[in-house]
Amino acid sequence: MEGRVNRRKRRFLLGATTAVGTVGVIASAVPFAMSFWPSERAKAAGAPVEIDISKLEPGQKINAEWRGKVVWVLNRTKAMLDTIPKLDSQVADPKSEVDHQPPYAKNKFRSIKPEIFVAVGICTHLGCSPIFRPEIAPGDLGADWLGGFFCPCHQSKFDLAGRVYKGVPAPTNLVIPPYKFLSDTKIVIGEDSKSA
Repeated sequence: MEGRVNRRKRRFLLGATTAVGTVGVIASAVPFAMSFWPSERAKAAGAPVEIDISKLEPGQKINAEWRGKVVWVLNRTKAMLDTIPKLDSQVADPKSEVDHQPPYAKNKFRSIKPEIFVAVGICTHLGCSPIFRPEIAPGDLGADWLGGFFCPCHQSKFDLAGRVYKGVPAPTNLVIPPYKFLSDTKIVIGEDSKSA
């Protein structure tokens, strides 16, 4: 009886060993294969960000994050847009000569569509985050204030097109990131459009 082989046991052991080996190979291959894809952190560092602006009311600003920076999206009213040309003599770079915006945003409103303003919400002085101050002529900002962005850290002021006022610490206008409209209610920050 010594020479007799139990074929059933042999098949079972062979099948079980093959199954365990296959699972082991797959388990070790998955982390290796996953290492070729960018991490979530790497994707967030440079990936475009899609923003739904369908609920953005006139005069309202929302914040988004792109490349670790806050980006503002402001729905400017007609009254807000009307203030922008009035401030040309008070801002340091009224025609946005310093290259802080894509070519399609180098206009008086610094935007693709006049009513939708998109800007990196970081002061160009020391990297603070200015506050949205839409009110006109508040006591602390003076009678000539027509609304805009105020950096309380060092008193820099920007109008509603992100243009810096003269005589403040911030040297340049706010940065306009590359962006495009996917539709009337969606924009993508971090991508340009050739048709824009």
